[in-house]
Amino acid sequence: MYLKEGAILALAQIRAQKLKSFFAVLGVIIGVMFLITVVSVVEGMNTYMEEDFASKIYGLNTLTLARQPEVNFSNDPDIWRAYQRRPRLTFADADAVRAQLSMPALVAVESYSGGNIVSEHGVEVTNVWLTGASSDLFRIRELEIERGRAFTAPEDRTGVQVVVLGSEAADKLFGSLDPIGRTVKINQQPFRVVGVLKKQGSLFGMSMDTRAIAPARSAMGRMVNPHGVVDRVLVKPLADGQLEQARSDVEAVMRVRHRLRPTEGNDFAIETAEGSMAFWDRIKKILLVAFPGLVSIALVVGGIVIMNIMLVSVAERTREIGIRKALGARRRDIHIQVLVESATLSLAGAALGIAIGIVGAWLVRALSPLPATISPFWIGVSVLLGAGVGVIAGIYPAAKAARLDPVVALRAE
Repeated sequence: MYLKEGAILALAQIRAQKLKSFFAVLGVIIGVMFLITVVSVVEGMNTYMEEDFASKIYGLNTLTLARQPEVNFSNDPDIWRAYQRRPRLTFADADAVRAQLSMPALVAVESYSGGNIVSEHGVEVTNVWLTGASSDLFRIRELEIERGRAFTAPEDRTGVQVVVLGSEAADKLFGSLDPIGRTVKINQQPFRVVGVLKKQGSLFGMSMDTRAIAPARSAMGRMVNPHGVVDRVLVKPLADGQLEQARSDVEAVMRVRHRLRPTEGNDFAIETAEGSMAFWDRIKKILLVAFPGLVSIALVVGGIVIMNIMLVSVAERTREIGIRKALGARRRDIHIQVLVESATLSLAGAALGIAIGIVGAWLVRALSPLPATISPFWIGVSVLLGAGVGVIAGIYPAAKAARLDPVVALRAE
């Protein structure tokens, strides 16, 4: 009964004094809105990084051998100069790795750059992701063919001028025409289209479907890198649980090929999807520690404002409280009523903050490449925070109201 009556009185006060009530709960609204929006983006980013970024950039159960780390946020120019002094990877390195692995594995080279493609009808597509790769790349990356086929190992070894297009690139070049068997020109070099990939979507706003993959030993390889040089060597053990052994094998092979002494560090980078996620895990931990601190500031300010509003409300209703006590209301009754009013006021602010936060998360997802996942858990946390702030803010006003002398309170005007 006390809860229902207190909630009704609080809602009546909100309806009667809308602007005053809005400013009273503004801090709670901002805190909860900020919590919902930011945590939704962080949670969405976490899912995105684990399911999309890692698998598309590195591949599952795959290690990547490269000249330097794929992801590096260092601003130290000495580090970047050291990377540039490292030897480039070659086809010979990939062949040595393939020959000396201690377990069955797929090994592929990959080189990439940007460029334009022109169809036989003169249609040009710009900013295409050009890739020179081994035939095993399709199995390592789990790239599915929608039409046609992937190029074969013999075509790869002999450098045949064939190409597999991304779905978006194929649609732009040929429209409703079947692209299989048709010719395109990449940097004035003719390539015969043998396949079209299934749609892959985008990664951080960049389309994964505007691409062209050709044998690394064809003219494509020479377009994106000097002769014999590759950007990455990909290794995927055929059996699970052998990734670390593959890493050790690749490291040993490359250290011998680069004539590194035992005391010298590696002049190459070996990365996996799991290892590359370490940087994101650090960022996520920082965000999830920092954001509650910022949210707590807004909630503390909101709680102080609510407490002041409740003190004013108690002062305005002194005579009413006196009448209640004269009719037999106990201190506990008055105390509970004021606490319920304060909590209801704060919960109303939390509800509005949740609604604005959800809209904000949807807008972020719709207007930017950043994903956002609405978590019921954090909505529940926001509701509890709203109720908690209201209860804490109402403790002093409730105690003050409960201590009022009914005789003195009845004389108040």
